[in-house]
Amino acid sequence: MKKLICIGLYGLFVMFSHSSLAQVTLWYNAKGYGFDPQRALVRFEALAVEKGKVLEVGDNAIQQRYPDAKQVDLKGKSILPGLIDAHAHFMGLGYSLLEADVRDIRSKLATVKAVASFAKQNPDLDWVRGGGWNQVLWPENDFPNATDLDEFIQNRPVWLERVDGHAGWANSLALKMAGIDESTLDPPGGQILRDSKGKPSGILIDNAMQLIQEKLPKYDANSFNLAFEAAQSHLLELGITSLHDAGIEKDVYDFYQHQLAEHQLKLRIYAMIAGWDTDLLPMLEKGFIQDDKDLLSIRSVKLVADGALGSRGAALLEPYSDDHDNTGLMVTSEQQLSQLYEQIIKRGFQLNVHAIGDRANRIALDQYAATYQKVGGRDLRHRIEHAQIINPADIPRFKQLNLIASMQPTHATSDKNMAGDRLGKERLKGAYAWHSMLAQGTIVAAGSDFPVELANPFFGLHAAVTRQDRDNQPRQGWLPEQKMTLEQALRAFTADAAYAAFQEDRIGSLSKGQWADFIVVDRDIFAIPEQDLWKPKVLQTWVAGEQQF
Repeated sequence: MKKLICIGLYGLFVMFSHSSLAQVTLWYNAKGYGFDPQRALVRFEALAVEKGKVLEVGDNAIQQRYPDAKQVDLKGKSILPGLIDAHAHFMGLGYSLLEADVRDIRSKLATVKAVASFAKQNPDLDWVRGGGWNQVLWPENDFPNATDLDEFIQNRPVWLERVDGHAGWANSLALKMAGIDESTLDPPGGQILRDSKGKPSGILIDNAMQLIQEKLPKYDANSFNLAFEAAQSHLLELGITSLHDAGIEKDVYDFYQHQLAEHQLKLRIYAMIAGWDTDLLPMLEKGFIQDDKDLLSIRSVKLVADGALGSRGAALLEPYSDDHDNTGLMVTSEQQLSQLYEQIIKRGFQLNVHAIGDRANRIALDQYAATYQKVGGRDLRHRIEHAQIINPADIPRFKQLNLIASMQPTHATSDKNMAGDRLGKERLKGAYAWHSMLAQGTIVAAGSDFPVELANPFFGLHAAVTRQDRDNQPRQGWLPEQKMTLEQALRAFTADAAYAAFQEDRIGSLSKGQWADFIVVDRDIFAIPEQDLWKPKVLQTWVAGEQQF
């Protein structure tokens, strides 16, 4: 009897061994790139994966160690770690894919006609919604007004957010429905632009946008699902396997957890709770949200200090060079920031503060220093989101305060024609200063801020390395002393973005034991001209060893 039991156990052992080996998949003949634990670039030819995690990377000789593995010949194609967008708006992207998109349209009239065409194609919509307009691209180079929209759409309210999400454009019916007229006061942290007679023009800046947004129909469950599916499919096609969602309110906080429970997440979401939500404290008291597959992580909070540069809402230490009576807007007051910093950090949450102008960045830095003195929390990997225009004297404080700079390379190439007008030459010395941050040892986590910018991460890699737009302008790059190397840029979109989410041991590097999140690309980014870095096409996207595109 004992002999039979031994044979049976041996048989089970053999069966288990063969089934275990059968779970290994080996990609070989690749031009692969990852990072080691010291964040140095690693090159490899073969990648072995088992149960969704990396077994090892190495040269093609590792095939011999896995004779029973499923083998995939990549025939010289490239493998990169799954790309991580460290500052994005996931549901906003989904809605933008379903609403009127007027990005990159080069005139006001063409923009209005595109919205009118969308309205005609969607006659059942109560509101015509969309976004992406940018007056800086138009010959007029000035804000539009409600009457521009009224000429084409009078019988339905229209609301279009500017490309940066910090200004909105309404038609007259939308203004009327929101009760906005000559007597309406500017809310704190916001501005209603007016004509020479004091009549609202149709442009609302920052917190003034809420006057319209409060009247918009709420997104229903079907809208949530459609936006989620559209965004997820779009990002996986682009090679994005993880994103940091910069500011989710309670309804999305609940929705993401529902999607996780229903096994609908095919990529990873590191979500920041919206610090302006009335349910902030209950969400903080619930603690961190985390699952054993690292698909959803909620352990940080997003605050907004100021507005954006394009709408002259970024808070500056000195007036705008092209608007001498304007120093921008603090969307959240210093007193509110002080209270929120303490509430959030003392509960152990990472705090990520949107700060674009040099005044907003200085205030954000001052508040971190003051809060550390009160409640500690220096080791929580706090971040400044955008860190866009900084007084050069404040740049070393990022390192001194142990902060991460969460920066978006394509913002520089999108803003290059406008930033000089807004800031003047002297203030550009601390603008979009990626190299200055890296040189002092500050971690830079890279993203796109989609849908403000296009989500394609190769556009970000190209902008980071060249400081040029995709027409290769300007020839030497804009403020070229702030360029990243390609290795730095790839790390900022992978290993360092993972670090900024406390996930560097689990994703971002393709090192042993990490989730096998990777992409197969049609060309070797380290072997092509820098000017072509925006051109690679993603052929396959894998998350935890499962093909999602």
